[in-house]
Amino acid sequence: MTREEAKSYRRKIEAAAASQTDEAALESIDLFPAWKEGIFVWTGERYRYNGKLYRVVLEHVTQYDWTPDATPALFAEVSIESWPEWKRPTGAHDAYNKGDKVTYNGAHYVSLIDANVYSPDEYPAGWEAQP
Repeated sequence: MTREEAKSYRRKIEAAAASQTDEAALESIDLFPAWKEGIFVWTGERYRYNGKLYRVVLEHVTQYDWTPDATPALFAEVSIESWPEWKRPTGAHDAYNKGDKVTYNGAHYVSLIDANVYSPDEYPAGWEAQP
C-alpha cells in the first residue's frame, strides 16, 4: 500500500467514525482524528486528545493554548455517563439547564434552573440533591 492510499483509507475511516454513536465512538477512539493546532474545527466534530474523545462545542481555529482539556467553552469530553462531573461553565453557551445531571463532590445533583453557572455549594437553590 502506498502512502497516498493509506491516507485515503484513513480519511474514509474518519468519515465513517463520525457517524458513530458516542457509545461506539468511545470504544474506538483511535478512529478519530487527533487534535492539533492550526486547523479549523466545526461544531459537533469529535477529536482525540491525550487518550480521550472531545466534541467541538464552538467552531474555531485551534491554537496551542486552547487544548480540548483546558477549554470547556470550545470542547466537551464525550461521555455516556449519566452523571458527568460538574465543571464550571464559562458562559451562557455551556451553562447547565433545568434537568441537567451532574456529580459534584461525589454526590449527584439535578439543575432546577436554566442558565445555571453556579456549583451546588455556591447556589444550593439551583440544584436538587439526588439519593
